[in-house]
Amino acid sequence: MINKDFFLALEDLERTKGIQKSVFITALETALVNAYRRHTGIQKAIDVRLVPERNTIKIVAYQTVVEEVEDRETQISLEDARIISKKYKVGDIVSEEVSSKDFGRIAAQTAKQIILQKLREQESIKAIEDLVDCENTIMTCVARRMEGSTIFVEINKLEAQLSQADLMPNDKFKLGDRIKVYVKKIRATQRGPQILLTRSGAGFVKKLFELEVPELSSGVVTIKSIAREAGYRTKIAVATDNTDVDPVGAFVGNRGMRVNSIVSELGGEKIDIIPWCEDTLEFIARALNPAKVAMVQVNDNEKTAKVAVPDEQLSLAIGRDGQNARLAARLTGWKIDVKAYSLFAKAMQEEEIKEQSAENGTIDDVFLDELADI
Repeated sequence: MINKDFFLALEDLERTKGIQKSVFITALETALVNAYRRHTGIQKAIDVRLVPERNTIKIVAYQTVVEEVEDRETQISLEDARIISKKYKVGDIVSEEVSSKDFGRIAAQTAKQIILQKLREQESIKAIEDLVDCENTIMTCVARRMEGSTIFVEINKLEAQLSQADLMPNDKFKLGDRIKVYVKKIRATQRGPQILLTRSGAGFVKKLFELEVPELSSGVVTIKSIAREAGYRTKIAVATDNTDVDPVGAFVGNRGMRVNSIVSELGGEKIDIIPWCEDTLEFIARALNPAKVAMVQVNDNEKTAKVAVPDEQLSLAIGRDGQNARLAARLTGWKIDVKAYSLFAKAMQEEEIKEQSAENGTIDDVFLDELADI
C-alpha cells in the first residue's frame, strides 16, 4: 500500500513544475523493477505497476512457455504451464502476481530518488530551453568554485566552466564574483547540458560593442571583420552605408566614452577601430594602424601583400612580437610582409636593374655587388 499523499504530491508537482504525473510514474515503475530484483534476488521478468486509484503497487512476474527450459527464472515448461491452465501453448506468457510485502520502504526510497532525479532533469531541460536564445550573446554568471586555473560558474541554474583558454591573461576572479561572459554554444550531451563560454574570443568584444553602440545594434553601422589577441589588442574594421554617420566615431563615442568603457571591461586591452574600405591596398594600409604606410603591393593570386613603412615606423607597424602585423593580416585576410621603406626601395631598385639587364641580355654582377653595399 502506498500513502495516497504520494499521488497527491505528484499532482502538485504537475501543477507547479509543469511535469506530467505520468512522467514520474513511468520512470518510477522502471526503477522499481530493478529495486525489486535487488531486494528479492530473483531475476524473473517482472512488471511493476503503480495503481493510483487503489494507492497500491502491483508486481507481476512473467515466464515464457517453452518445450525445454534453459532459464528457470524467465521460462516455464509446457508441462508445468498446463498444470496452471490447459490453454497454454509454447510461446505463451504465464503471469503471476507476486507479493509486494516488505517492499514498501524500498519503494518509498526509490520513489524519492526518482522524483528528485526527474526534477533535476526537467529543470535542466527548461534551463537549456531558456538559454538556447542566449547563444552568441553576453550574459552574467557567478563564480562558484575553482579547480586550478579553471573557474566553475553558475549560469541560469546550470554549471559551466571557464578554462584558462577562455579567460583573458589579466582576468583575476574570486568566489562569488559576477563575471560577464560570451555564450558561444549550448549543446546537449550524454552527461547533461554543456555550455561553452568565453571571455577571450573575438565574439566577446563584438557583443560588448553591441551593448555600448546603439548604431551597431540597430544596423546603422556594421563590423566587417575583427581580429583579437585577448588581453593585448583587438582590431575592428567598421563600416556604414549612411553617409551622415561616422562609423569610427560611433564606436569611439563622445570623448571616447564608448570605447573606454569596453577597454575598462577588458582590463586595458588596446582597441584599434579601423574604417573598412573596399580598396584592398587602402584597407591593408589602414589595418596596420597606428603605423603610417608608405606603399602597398599585392599579389592577388597568392593573396599576399608587401608593405613599406617609413623606417622610423617599422617597429610600430610590426608591433611587439609581430602582434600588430599579425592582427592586420587576420583582419584583412591577406598575408602581409612589412619592410622599412629604405629596404623596400632598395629591393625594388635591384629588381628593376635585374629586369633591365635581362632585357639587354647581360647582368653586371659587379654593379649589383656594389649596389648591395650601399
